[in-house]
Amino acid sequence: MRLDVVTIFPEYLEPLNVSLVGKARTRGQLDVRVHDLRSWTHDRHNTVDDTPYGGGPGMVMKPEPWGEALDSVLASGEAEGLAAPVLVVPTPSGRPFTQELAVELAERPWLVFAPARYEGIDRRVIEEYGERLEVHEVSIGDYVLAGGEAAVLVITEAVARLLPGVLGNAESHRDDSFAPGAMADLLEGPVYTKPPEWRGRDIPEVLVSGHHGKIARWRRDEAFRRTSANRPDLIERCDPAALDKHDRKTLAELGWEELPGGGFGRRDRAVEE
Repeated sequence: MRLDVVTIFPEYLEPLNVSLVGKARTRGQLDVRVHDLRSWTHDRHNTVDDTPYGGGPGMVMKPEPWGEALDSVLASGEAEGLAAPVLVVPTPSGRPFTQELAVELAERPWLVFAPARYEGIDRRVIEEYGERLEVHEVSIGDYVLAGGEAAVLVITEAVARLLPGVLGNAESHRDDSFAPGAMADLLEGPVYTKPPEWRGRDIPEVLVSGHHGKIARWRRDEAFRRTSANRPDLIERCDPAALDKHDRKTLAELGWEELPGGGFGRRDRAVEE
């Protein structure tokens, strides 16, 4: 997979040289190219922003350097015989970045990232390349950062670990929280390793029982408990058809009941309504 990132802070992307992503780059599984947007400016101040039309606070990134930068990146890929890339634009106003989208992006051979700064990129840039490329405007959460580079790091790591051969164990991501089809979209439960006792705390006895069926059941029950506590919205939209009798019993113990119209709701909330 090839990844191109256009940014005014190339040094922000240094973490792409370490950990799983760095190893994938060293092994040639991931071709990451970071480009300085200011290389496509033509004034002595390397200006990439200007005041917004219509007034208001902040500055807006100019379309000219972005257009030249993206045209140059696209031309380099075309020269290598690559098909058109997916353009990923991190922005708080984009669609939520999910594991499902990470899986989708991991199947693409070429991604181009356009992380903005200030109040964002002139909208005409998105419109221009939206007519030529598949564009994903993506948000990594309901908060605002100083720029999109941190989101690039998040998305890149989420995508890269799904590429064949990047993880040491090919099955490692199968039961991740939010992995498509993983445990009915539950959060992953708690994990333990050696030693068996630490500061007076033992690991759950079932994990050393050697009974794989009981261990699997325990892990699923713990996933339900964690999801119920931390992400009840996932339980609410859980498909009842994906649950077995024991799942329903666990949910009932956690205070959930199946609703007449489908899905699940809290018993205490149902009483209040």
